[in-house]
Amino acid sequence: MDLISYPEAEFLHPLLTDRSVQNYITQNARPTICPCSTPAGSLRVPFHRPLESPLSAEFPRAVQDAPEQRATFQEPRRETEDQFEVLERHTQWGLDLLDRYVKFVKERTEVEQAYAKQLRSLVKKYMPKRPAKDDPESKFSQQQSFVQILQEVNDFAGQRELVAENLSVRVCLELAKYSQEMKQERKMHFQEGRRAQQQLESGFKQLENSKRKFERDCREAEKAAQTAERLDQDINATKADVEKAKQQAHLRSHMAEESKNEYAAQLQRFNRDQSHFYFSQMPQIFDKLQDMDERRATHLGAGYGLLSETELEVVPIIAKCLEGMKVAADAVNAKNDSQVLIELHKSGFARPGDVEFEDFSQPMNRVPSDSSLGTPSDGRPELRGASRSRAKRWPFGKKNKTVVTEDFSHLPPEQQRKRLQQQLEERNRELQKEMDQREALKKMKDVYEKTPQMGDPASLEPRITETLNNIERLKLEVQKYEAWLAEAESRVLSNRGDTLGRHTRPPDPPASAPPDSSSNSNNGSQENKESSEEPPSEEGQDAPIYTEFDEEFEEEPASPIGHCVAIYHFEGSSEGTISMAEGEDLSLMEEDKGDGWTRVRRKQGGEGYVPTSYLRVMLN
Repeated sequence: MDLISYPEAEFLHPLLTDRSVQNYITQNARPTICPCSTPAGSLRVPFHRPLESPLSAEFPRAVQDAPEQRATFQEPRRETEDQFEVLERHTQWGLDLLDRYVKFVKERTEVEQAYAKQLRSLVKKYMPKRPAKDDPESKFSQQQSFVQILQEVNDFAGQRELVAENLSVRVCLELAKYSQEMKQERKMHFQEGRRAQQQLESGFKQLENSKRKFERDCREAEKAAQTAERLDQDINATKADVEKAKQQAHLRSHMAEESKNEYAAQLQRFNRDQSHFYFSQMPQIFDKLQDMDERRATHLGAGYGLLSETELEVVPIIAKCLEGMKVAADAVNAKNDSQVLIELHKSGFARPGDVEFEDFSQPMNRVPSDSSLGTPSDGRPELRGASRSRAKRWPFGKKNKTVVTEDFSHLPPEQQRKRLQQQLEERNRELQKEMDQREALKKMKDVYEKTPQMGDPASLEPRITETLNNIERLKLEVQKYEAWLAEAESRVLSNRGDTLGRHTRPPDPPASAPPDSSSNSNNGSQENKESSEEPPSEEGQDAPIYTEFDEEFEEEPASPIGHCVAIYHFEGSSEGTISMAEGEDLSLMEEDKGDGWTRVRRKQGGEGYVPTSYLRVMLN
């Protein structure tokens, strides 16, 4: 042992400071040969603990009989390999955790996208389909608040989509890319460690081979020396045999000496490589793996933080969406909605007067009316004018389908006035737009005339002509709507000035037209007529509301109170109306009572209601 010296202990990686490794360092450190104690020209074989595998059959018996020493050498190698496997498992677990988090965030983005998509579908389902200007319900604060809430929910869905997009780009893509880089780096480090282990194992095998060769040559040299010594002492051996045996012994001794030198050199090389492996290569590889794993953990922690940061980025906008919903809820105004409903459906009709008492107990004192009771041959009263149903006389009866007219006479007076006012404003805006366009075209034409290279003035003539035609058309429409509006306003004012005793018809046209005058005249010439209702007043009030008993009486054909001329053609498709041609002369049977309808009689027979605005009336 005095021929063996050990280098000073160096700093080891924490993963190499196991007790078994420390034992190996103190017991199996690289030995050096002291030159001062070695005779010149010779090499003392230093003491070295056996490095061979216990399974080698060619080991010296003394070495094979030392299991503790073999275990002392084998244990550090196993411990190092175990630590290497621990690092391999840990780094793989870290990369798996990174990939698992990326997969979690990816599925989270899918959930956010599906949530946003469902919210948008929900908003689209409940959003009003008609434009606000065509939807009367949009004027109510309740509807406006609901639409605003839907818009805020749609904005909220947009923020969820933004969260999904940011998570996908900033977390999924970045961490997935970084995971691939870490896998490549990990693979490179472990390949480097495997190569270092393989190089050490290769040097150990070479050491094993040189030691076996040295052992074999020593045995052969010892055997040759014993043979030469035996022949030298044998008196029967010839001198030639003795010389040959000595030469063979010298040759074997020389071969053993060379094997010894080769073994010693190989041993020093292996110890140097082994020291480099444990004190330099493996610590560096472990440091690289440690740095890689720490960087991976740092990036993963940053990815965890991005999950909350992405949510916090949209919190202010989401808060505004929620605040908008609260504002929409506070904007509901029940009183204002009631007023809007009144303005939308205010009819402008005068209130009906009281229904007068009709005394049927004294037939002789009854006042003649439009309805009369004819007595046929069988003595039963015959009802004439049955087409004048109760729906016409009773304001709460079932209304027939009205025909939409251009002057909105199918609407109640107040609504007609509002719609006409809207149409008039639209026509005025269109007219102003066309006039502005005409002025612009004129200026452009002047520029073209002064600067011909800018354009041909004649090319503007078609557009100017078209604009002038549009202006003329719009002016006519404005005049038409102004006339209708003036008439509607006068009707509204007249209805407001009516007394409570005045009776008015319901806004819809009568349910059925009166019977033909020809049939009335034929029946009237054969029957005595008795009044069942009061005659019209001087103000031209309508017939009072009938009772069920009144329907058993017939109506007496009334005489015209004037005549009128049809200004426009009217189809008369609804029940209670009558058709008329443009320019047709008609008999005026009843004036307009504020509902926009006038009862007329055609010369060829037949009575019915037509729009008042379609007539030019001349009273008697």
